[in-house]
Amino acid sequence: MPYMTTAQALVRFLDNQYVSFDGKETKFVEGIFTIFGHGIVCGLGEALDSNRGGLTVFQGKNEQGMAHAATAFAKQNNRRKIIACSSSIGPGAANMITAAATATVNQIPLLLFPADAFSTRQPDPVLQQFEQVNSLATTTNDAYKAVCRYWDRIARPEQLMSAMLNAMRVLTDTSSTGAVCISLPQDVEGESYDFPEEFLKKRVHKITRIAPSAEEVSDLAEILAGAKKPLVICGGGVRYSEAGEVLENFCHTFNIPFAETQSGKTACLSSDEYNLGGLGVTGNSAGNDIAKEADVILGVGTRFSDFTTGSKSLFRADAKVLTINTSRFDAYKLGAVKLVCDAKLGILALHNALEARDYRSGYTTEIKAAKDGWEKEMQFLADYAYNKDFKPLIAAGDPRTIPEFAERFGTITQTAAVAKVRELIPADAICVGAAGSLPGDLQRMWTSDSRYSYNMEYGYSCMGYEIAGAFGSKLASPEKEVYAMCGDGSYLMLHSELVTSIQEHKKINVLLFDNSGFGCINNLEMSNGIGNLATEFRFRDENGSLLGDLVPIDFAKAASGYGVKTYTARTMEELEAALLDSQKQTVSTLIDIKVLPKSMTDGYGAWWNVGVASTSQNEAVRAAYSQKQENLEKARKY
Repeated sequence: MPYMTTAQALVRFLDNQYVSFDGKETKFVEGIFTIFGHGIVCGLGEALDSNRGGLTVFQGKNEQGMAHAATAFAKQNNRRKIIACSSSIGPGAANMITAAATATVNQIPLLLFPADAFSTRQPDPVLQQFEQVNSLATTTNDAYKAVCRYWDRIARPEQLMSAMLNAMRVLTDTSSTGAVCISLPQDVEGESYDFPEEFLKKRVHKITRIAPSAEEVSDLAEILAGAKKPLVICGGGVRYSEAGEVLENFCHTFNIPFAETQSGKTACLSSDEYNLGGLGVTGNSAGNDIAKEADVILGVGTRFSDFTTGSKSLFRADAKVLTINTSRFDAYKLGAVKLVCDAKLGILALHNALEARDYRSGYTTEIKAAKDGWEKEMQFLADYAYNKDFKPLIAAGDPRTIPEFAERFGTITQTAAVAKVRELIPADAICVGAAGSLPGDLQRMWTSDSRYSYNMEYGYSCMGYEIAGAFGSKLASPEKEVYAMCGDGSYLMLHSELVTSIQEHKKINVLLFDNSGFGCINNLEMSNGIGNLATEFRFRDENGSLLGDLVPIDFAKAASGYGVKTYTARTMEELEAALLDSQKQTVSTLIDIKVLPKSMTDGYGAWWNVGVASTSQNEAVRAAYSQKQENLEKARKY
């Protein structure tokens, strides 16, 4: 048996992990992201330096950022390749916790190796060690337990074997994958053990499709066969099952429209005649109007988030809900009649069952009418421009903000910018986003017939994912142009991996929509009766409030110092020129797009339940609470 350190055995194990899906075998672990520091460099660092095998070592710039990049890499590979992440102890480890939660919520495999304090406790407290006075067994890494699918600490070298086999079990589980944390005490990393060759040799993990139960298929077919106006929801499970074409064929055969969640977008073709587009709070009029009238909802691979269901108010109270999902947990939501299985196999089985019943829905002209109506709205949004008669798409706001912004910064509207971007960039470009108002604009307005070209993190809606996610997507698909769609708030929160893209010669394109603040949350607070409180980027005024002049930021100038090719767009003409020129570049680019506040999409008939004060001296807040109560009365109760 090979005698080696725990860290050396870990590296060799990772290098020999493969997955097989539908008979195609691929290497599972591409490499390791790391920011070497105290607790990791002398153990895992030595192992990677002495013999990393076929693993690539990537140097991150922020632990959260590099873990977001790893998450996006796994998603772009439809969860069949990963990049592990390692960090120092203490603050380095804590930085990855947000990314762990992001991966778990979105059911993306993410393997994390945060360093830990000494297992022997002899030098305690070491630099950066968190000491919990009620238990010295507790360290910073225990915080991962709440946000990971699997957590373990390697207190002895031989524990590595059971820990890593369990890690691989979770990482390759289609029903409940997510973040895995394997905590590495720094002394144990360097301790040696006679690891069995069996543990270290090549291992192929078969990712198998869960077969549908005939009884459950019959249950769904029985209900669907009686539906006049059913609706299919295409969730992320359709993407990861690679079931888009099967779903399209199903809907064509039975004359059933389908709408997309953020995670499911581009699993199917945007141009498909039965594709209504986005659904829910960030959905469009076509999807939402059809959803409100549907008598049966079939959710495929969706976890029914509040944005998809309009906080459970979008569907008719008497509409029957059916699910196809590998996760029993998600399959039971909304009191659904379930089919627990792989999306592709489930759709095929249901297809056969409905054909045997000679089924076809009762839709006549409704689907085309809904899509035609949305096309007209799309044209309006694309043509939406600033002029003397300008009216904001979002009514609630500080009345001085728009003219102030237009005079000082620029006159581009956000919806017109999104439309222009879609028009000019490559048809197969990958679009990455996460937070703010852009996910709504993109779910409504982004179209693509290039499958798996939309990498939106909207389960956790984690600000700062965008640029790191674009870099991870580029690592996964180096032949494609990748665009990070982010607001100025997200950019300021985390853009460190933009530097890593320069270092790795992996070109990404950052489209920075600067509206001088957290515009989405400004809309939320002011539409619920709250004042303009700390959501715009303003100087503190003479009264001590953050209501002074808008803070001017030259994002292009700052990013150019990294070696990024930058542009500033204040008009649509400047944006068009920048988009065209950026495609000629070989280094990462950033376009600082000065977009007018309140010029993003809004509404389309879906409600979002947020916490509103039930008691307030503010009449506007009381009105918002009253409206919330009315909407709650219409919502499904479970």
